[in-house]
Amino acid sequence: MTLRQRIRPNATSILLAGTALVTIATLSSGWPSASFAASPRGAIVVAQAPAAESADKAKAKEPDKRPQRGRDAPKAQAPAARAPAKQNAKPKAAQAPKASPAPSAQQAPAKQDAKPKAAQDRRDHRRDDRANDRRPDRKKDAPTAQQQKQQPQPAPSTAQKPEQKSAPSTAQKPEQKSNPSTARRPNAQPSPAAQSGTPAAVPPPTQIRDAREFMRRDGKPSERKIDEVRKERKETREGNRVVIREGDRTIVREDNRTIIRHNESNRFAIDARNVRTERRGGNTETIVERSNGVRIVSVIAPDGRLIRRLRRDRNGRDIVIIDNNYAAARAVSMFIQLAAPVIRIPRDRYIVEMRRARPADIYGVFIAPPVEPILERYTLEQVRYNAPLRDRMPRVDLDITFETGSWQLSPEQVDRLSVIAEGLNRVIEKDPRQVFMVEGYTDAVGSDDDNLSLSDRRAEAVAVALTEQFQVPPENLVTQGYGEQYLKVQTSGPEEANRRVAVRRITPLMDQQAQNTGAR
Repeated sequence: MTLRQRIRPNATSILLAGTALVTIATLSSGWPSASFAASPRGAIVVAQAPAAESADKAKAKEPDKRPQRGRDAPKAQAPAARAPAKQNAKPKAAQAPKASPAPSAQQAPAKQDAKPKAAQDRRDHRRDDRANDRRPDRKKDAPTAQQQKQQPQPAPSTAQKPEQKSAPSTAQKPEQKSNPSTARRPNAQPSPAAQSGTPAAVPPPTQIRDAREFMRRDGKPSERKIDEVRKERKETREGNRVVIREGDRTIVREDNRTIIRHNESNRFAIDARNVRTERRGGNTETIVERSNGVRIVSVIAPDGRLIRRLRRDRNGRDIVIIDNNYAAARAVSMFIQLAAPVIRIPRDRYIVEMRRARPADIYGVFIAPPVEPILERYTLEQVRYNAPLRDRMPRVDLDITFETGSWQLSPEQVDRLSVIAEGLNRVIEKDPRQVFMVEGYTDAVGSDDDNLSLSDRRAEAVAVALTEQFQVPPENLVTQGYGEQYLKVQTSGPEEANRRVAVRRITPLMDQQAQNTGAR
């Protein structure tokens, strides 16, 4: 601790006053050693010897019980009553380096540097003190622990920015794929054949269709004919197989067989309320919501084969109509070697002509059992493409006619389907799991591809009319065209009997519980 005092007398007074002060300081117990000197301005400066400095240091180290003020708090540890101590601390702030350590480590050098500055006047120190308080460097001192938590260093924040951006983007990609808007706009593409001998699959529907594609307006000509379809065909080769794609159908030629494939969900989408397609593993699930609120769920394998079809009513109850899941785990050929059945019932009960039949006769065919016992369970694909298997069930031949090259039904032809719809609805009301196949045929006039495509579209047109005009559930119907392959009358010329559509029940061929029994 030092004592500085300014005295402005004449020369004689200075000498006398200095002698008196030295004597008093020497005799005082608080100042055991002191000295005085005259400054150039005529002032007397009395300084304490270094021996007295240790006592003041001990007092300065005592903890200050007053509240601290931010970063400047360590500079105010000395007692407030000792004004010289506060003045000596000011040169410390001026001489402190920019990269100085904690404030507590700066106090000792500051006190040692204050001795050569003892001659500065109090007014200059106050001005310097105010200048130091206004310096921006004082705000850049070492931050406290709490400020370090609130203000992270630039380097860590720079490293964290890319991580914060990349993590959400990676997590959101799978969810966009499972977004509800994507479900309302199906984007499934045609799947290639999974293996040799499996025809190329047909894509599921992507939008709601109009029934007027199949039922002509009164007095209006057919809007579309086979000539337009022929222009759309694209033929490709896949090994020893020829694939012809035409819109929503695919014709496949292989091993002296020619078949046509389509996706049944395209028919379900006619006048529907909503169509949604989802990918589940390797399968495609198409959900078509009909206008009555019933949903038809179809699960299709990658090669286009139907795995399961069910009806989900408005209460969420599921009724499985077709289940080929048992054959999904093992390789099942679509084509089988099966002998033609032996017909032991009267011919007019085995094939019923609609124009001559009574409603009871038609209903009797739809509930009749197979003409021969069914020894095993078959898939829908096997029923489609094996005539000897289908021939084990009786059928009804419809006398429905079409314009040349057209598959659209006129209003008169639609009305004639009422007796067929009545029999179908009676059976389905008793057992909603019954399945009926609508088959299309042509005569031998024209090309094979044209006849195959035309017969498949005509079978679909009859199924659409049965649903839209007579409310036959579409999920209980299956359509397939055969062209000129199975002529009713063996002739290469035009024959009305060969241009026909047939309907038969196929449930006993696919359902183990329904084998060898009639419909209830």
